[in-house]
Amino acid sequence: MTFPFPEAGVTRAGEGLGGISWDILGQTYKPVQLSEASFAFDTLFPPGTFVPPHIHPDQDEFIRILEGQFELILDGQEIKASAGDLIRMPKGSTHGIFNRSDAPVRALFWVAPSRKLFELFSKLDRLTDPAEVVRVSAEHNIHFLPPPG
Repeated sequence: MTFPFPEAGVTRAGEGLGGISWDILGQTYKPVQLSEASFAFDTLFPPGTFVPPHIHPDQDEFIRILEGQFELILDGQEIKASAGDLIRMPKGSTHGIFNRSDAPVRALFWVAPSRKLFELFSKLDRLTDPAEVVRVSAEHNIHFLPPPG
């Protein structure tokens, strides 16, 4: 993969690199930094939206909550994190992210290394079928867990 965005520069507040904004199952993701070493994206999770439990086998993931509160499942434990908190999800950890509040959550996410996540988000943009999201994600080495029985 080539990285079309140089490291030097400023990504303006509210903007994504190259004007990019993805709609992934009702959430808004805007890439703000991309290099081989890492990928960062601003997010907006409306009330009731979530990312089901999944695994990044070859990426560390981090979330800095800017506004609101997430409920998480992190390696089987249920935890809450609020504005200002930093969530650390090492590679191989199982994690799910939920906005169960009545207010939107804004957060900065990043992964290291970037691997195929930018490409994955480009393919997930505006997909509405969860089964297709799971299939395409697996092709990019992001693995969703089956729903609890």
